[in-house]
Amino acid sequence: MKNFFVVLGGMGTMATESFVSELNLHTNAHSDQEYLNYIVLNHASIPDRTSYILNNENENPFEFLKEDILQTSKLNPDFFVITCNTAHYFYDKLASLTNIPIKHMPKIAVEKCSLNAKEDKERIMILATTGTINSSVYTKVFEEFNNLEPVIPDKILQDEVMKLIYQDIKENNYLNKERYRSIIKTAIEKYNCNQIILGCTELSLIQEKHPINDYKIVDAQLELVHNILNDYNKLK
Repeated sequence: MKNFFVVLGGMGTMATESFVSELNLHTNAHSDQEYLNYIVLNHASIPDRTSYILNNENENPFEFLKEDILQTSKLNPDFFVITCNTAHYFYDKLASLTNIPIKHMPKIAVEKCSLNAKEDKERIMILATTGTINSSVYTKVFEEFNNLEPVIPDKILQDEVMKLIYQDIKENNYLNKERYRSIIKTAIEKYNCNQIILGCTELSLIQEKHPINDYKIVDAQLELVHNILNDYNKLK
């Protein structure tokens, strides 16, 4: 197969399915042959990234992702995508394993916030796992954008985000739209934020199924989809 990319997925499985669904939905295809070529690795046994970052898990997810990169690099894809924000904690080490580009989902999302910005300094709430927050996956990217100020939830709001991601979605496959809307409303109104980044693909999943359109939300996964489609449109 030529002109294809590899999706490093399974973190979690339903979120990976959401990514593939959004990719296909937004592809301007009118025949089987007009969809994109890609390989999806649903590597569900990768240890939890947040647990490892918070020292609650001894098994290193990097070793699993390393194996995926090394195996699939032999197929010579055009690029890799990682459908897990927290896994970008390992981005630099993964990129050092191959000459094949790896798209950086958090950076793509922050770039979109910068393009959206109407004020000189907009406040951007980062909704993500505690692993993503603590590892500064997003805040490091924000250092490149002078017109944006990252905002981190307090413990109460972060606990609500983690309950939504882990208890509701990952453990019970329950898209708790009431909790989701409450989180979004609090992020905008209590913290006086201009935009919100959905920095976890479980949050992307619930936004896909129960979209909130009355606030300015930047869905990192959806922005990754648009970035991929834009790249392929340039090749036509």
